[in-house]
Amino acid sequence: MAYDYQLLAVGITGRIATVTIDNPPINIITPQLYQELVGLVAQLKDDDRLSVVVFKSADPDFFIAHYDVANILKFPTDGDAERNLELSDFHTMCERLRTMNKVTIAQIEGRVGGGGSELAASMDMRFGVIDKTVINQMEVPLGILPGGSGTQRLPRLVGRGRAMEIVLGADDLDAQTAERWGYLNRIYNADQIDARVAALAERIARFPVEAVRLAKASVNASDLPIQQGLQEEAYLFARLLRSESAQHNMSQFLQIGGQTREGELRISELSAQLGKTN
Repeated sequence: MAYDYQLLAVGITGRIATVTIDNPPINIITPQLYQELVGLVAQLKDDDRLSVVVFKSADPDFFIAHYDVANILKFPTDGDAERNLELSDFHTMCERLRTMNKVTIAQIEGRVGGGGSELAASMDMRFGVIDKTVINQMEVPLGILPGGSGTQRLPRLVGRGRAMEIVLGADDLDAQTAERWGYLNRIYNADQIDARVAALAERIARFPVEAVRLAKASVNASDLPIQQGLQEEAYLFARLLRSESAQHNMSQFLQIGGQTREGELRISELSAQLGKTN
């Protein structure tokens, strides 16, 4: 499966895709970048070779600034607003990032705002840079609201009150606060983030593909009422238990020192060792 885009560079290494956004001067989501993102996300969803997708920027100061305001001014405004029973293309793209059977990671080294923040918030994980990463939802001062999933994603990430502050205050959210609030998983020094995110992606990509995919699906089921979520978890566990990789890796775990005092004290290392067998 070939990835051919002008504003998005896609590199494939094993089970990892690395997507580099490059739309100077500040990675605005112009109509072209938007169409490329929609097409790319749909293509990634269907690529069974992959376990992990990392999104980053060619510009260390801007992950994605926001959606092109000049283009928003061209949106149709005739007649009354109507509720649409179908998701917009932007919402569909965000949902694909959230639900596709690959782990999606945003490596946010600089500023991210508006639709770029909504895109990142739809991914499974977000990592930033100390004293450099900045999040800003700047829609309300423009007289609109975050319409690309922001008002739905942010409360789920940081809680209702903090989401209200981000959306209504439209002020910069610094990296340290974003990590503390749960928008960012972790923050690193600028010279560390590449290696740290790559190491996590590589670690995940070495684990059994079925386990990675169904574990993500099970976590996503936490959006359901608790009883339904538990039922889905039990079902997905039962599916994995019957897989060849599960039977092999559990046996291997016991052979390399699992369930011994010494082994359990370095369980992370044993997990990495198991990953090398896949």
